[in-house]
Amino acid sequence: MLNTQLVLAAEGEINPVLPHREEIILGLVAFLILLWLLRKYAVPRFEKLYEERAAKIEGGIEKAEKAQAEAERALAQYKAQLAEARSEAAKIRDDARLEAEQIKEELRAQAQEESRRIVAQGEAQLQAQKAQIVAELRAELGRNAVELASRIVGEALEDEARRRGTVDRFLTELETSGNGAAGARK
Repeated sequence: MLNTQLVLAAEGEINPVLPHREEIILGLVAFLILLWLLRKYAVPRFEKLYEERAAKIEGGIEKAEKAQAEAERALAQYKAQLAEARSEAAKIRDDARLEAEQIKEELRAQAQEESRRIVAQGEAQLQAQKAQIVAELRAELGRNAVELASRIVGEALEDEARRRGTVDRFLTELETSGNGAAGARK
């Protein structure tokens, strides 16, 4: 059967598989016109769109790189500020410790001064009380001495000047004998 078709095609009949020459020429001209139109109008547009898209992508990459560089600068600045804040906090903490030590020393000095003042005041009070007690004892001792002396002597020592003289003489003798006994004990 195939042979019969080939034979018929050779005899002048039209072969349905093979196109006519005019169709081939017309198809080729149309294809060339289409190719020319694509090159003239479509390809430049595609090229322009491609360049725009490439520029946008490159611009986006540049923006991203700039943003990343800026973020790195900000991070470095943040780290520097953080280090500065830490050192400042350490300095403040050290200053506070130093100030606390100074305050403690001042309070200690004030307490010692107050203690010295209280001790001095207490000693002064003791001295005043001692002087008062000695004066009271002298007066009592004087009265007892006058009474004893008037019993021994048999005369009344009512005269104030005499009484005082006798008391003072007696106390002086007691002090000198007390100092002599104290000196002998040492």
